[in-house]
Amino acid sequence: MIVTTTPAVEGRKISDYKGIVVGEAILGANLVRDLFAGITDILGGRSGAYEQELGRARATALAEMEEQARALGGNAVVGVDLDYEVINNMLMVSASGTAVVLE
Repeated sequence: MIVTTTPAVEGRKISDYKGIVVGEAILGANLVRDLFAGITDILGGRSGAYEQELGRARATALAEMEEQARALGGNAVVGVDLDYEVINNMLMVSASGTAVVLE
């Protein structure tokens, strides 16, 4: 399945619009990871634990969105937008786009 942030796929014609599809992932923070992230913040550098969790949340949200597109009969998702939020110490990643059929 083609997933893109652009409104179209170059060289391919959109023959049908199936509708808006979304995927969401909410992950809780963990005390040990928070402690190490705090140490990293003090000493400087990147927090690998948070980067891994963010990557996992993004992959989950995109996979859920693709699954919805397939269920609607789409073979691509265009106009994808990713949003990140922190809600009560939980990380939420939301992916949305338009499921389409490409010729």
